[in-house]
Amino acid sequence: MPLLTSDAKGVYPIAPTPFFDDGRIDTASIDRMMDFYHSIGATGVTVLGQLGEAQKLEHTESLEVASQVIGRADKLPVIVGVSAPGFAAMRALTHEVMARGAAGVMIAPPNTLRTDDQIVNYYRQAVEAIGADVPFVLQDYPLTFSVQMSVGVIKRIVDELPSCVMLKHEDWPGLEKISSLRALEKEGKLRHISILCGNNGLFLDYEVERGADGANTGYAFPDMLVDIVRLNAQGDREAAHDLFDAHLPLLRYEQQPGVGLAVRKYILMRRGVLSSAAQRKPAAPMSAVARTEVDHLLARLAKKDPRAGKLVG
Repeated sequence: MPLLTSDAKGVYPIAPTPFFDDGRIDTASIDRMMDFYHSIGATGVTVLGQLGEAQKLEHTESLEVASQVIGRADKLPVIVGVSAPGFAAMRALTHEVMARGAAGVMIAPPNTLRTDDQIVNYYRQAVEAIGADVPFVLQDYPLTFSVQMSVGVIKRIVDELPSCVMLKHEDWPGLEKISSLRALEKEGKLRHISILCGNNGLFLDYEVERGADGANTGYAFPDMLVDIVRLNAQGDREAAHDLFDAHLPLLRYEQQPGVGLAVRKYILMRRGVLSSAAQRKPAAPMSAVARTEVDHLLARLAKKDPRAGKLVG
C-alpha cells in the first residue's frame, strides 16, 4: 500500500472498534465497516484513534484490529493511531503495522507537555523512535490532550521533521489557525502538508473553505462528510451548507464528551454497519432517554436527508 503523503485529501473516517456485548472484538463488523467506507467514497481510514477505544486494547488486539482493517482496505490508505505512554510501545506497534501495509501513523501529544520546546522535542524523539521513513500525522486536539500547539510550534515541527505529512486539526476555535498555516504556505514560509479536520466535523463546512483538505474524524454519517468535501470542491457552496445545516443538530449531540461514542455506535448499528453498539468497559452506555432523543433527531434529519429516513419507523 502506498505511503501517506502531504497531498492526502477527502475523508478519512475514524473507525470505531466493534465489540460484542461481552467485550470481544467483532471481526465480522470490521469487514462490514470497511466495505461501508468503500461504498461511501472515503479516501482513507484511520484506526485506533481516540474514539477507536485503542486505550482499552491489548497490544496483540491492537495489532489484530489494525491488520484486519489494512487487509480489507484494498487501495484505501490506512492511518494507525500509535500514541502510547512510552516510545518503546509506540515503536513496536508502528513497525508492526507498517510491515503489514499501513500508510502512516498518527501521534497525539501526552498531556504533560506545556511549552513549545517540550512539544517540538517530544515529536523529535517520537520520530527518532519510529524512524524518519514513517509518515506521521500530527494530532492537534487541545480539548482532549490539554496541549496547546500554536501556529509557530506546528511550523517548527513541519520544518524540522519531513516525515510529518498531515495535521489532524482539532483546535477549537481553530479556523484562524487553518488560515494562518495556509498563508505561511502561500508565502513560501511553510512546505505544504495535508490538513484534515476532526471534532466530529462540527466546523467542516467552513474549515474546507479556509483551506483544509477534508476530514479525519468520526460521525455516524461519514457519507455526509464526503458530500460536504465534494460539494465544496465543486464550488457548490450553498448546497454544502444546506446539507451541513441539516445534520448539525445530530453532529452537536454526538459531539458530547462521554456519550458521543455511544451515540455513534448506536446509529452505525441502526445503519447495519455494526452488529452491536457495545463499548468495551469502562464505558458510558446510552440511557433510554438518550436513545429516544437520538431517534427524534434522526426523524427530523430524515425530512432533509433520505439516508436517515431508512432508520425511521
